[in-house]
Amino acid sequence: MRLEVLEKLVALATAAFGLVAALAWNDAVQELFKTLFPIQGNLIAKFGYAAIVTIIVVVATMYLGRLTEKAENP
Repeated sequence: MRLEVLEKLVALATAAFGLVAALAWNDAVQELFKTLFPIQGNLIAKFGYAAIVTIIVVVATMYLGRLTEKAENP
C-alpha cells in the first residue's frame, strides 16, 4: 500500500509540474501573438491562436504516441 501511495503522489506531482509548464508556455505564446498581432481583443486573432495551439498539441501527441509504440515494440 505504501508503494501505491508513493506512485500516486509521483503521478500527481508530475501532472502538477506539467500544468505549471503548460501555463508558462501559454503565457509565452500569448505574448508572441500580441507582438505579431498588436490589435488586442481581436476575435479572429484569438481563434487563430487557439487553432494553431490545437494543431501543435495534436501533432506533438501523435509524435509521442509513435515514440511510445516504438519503445514498447522494438
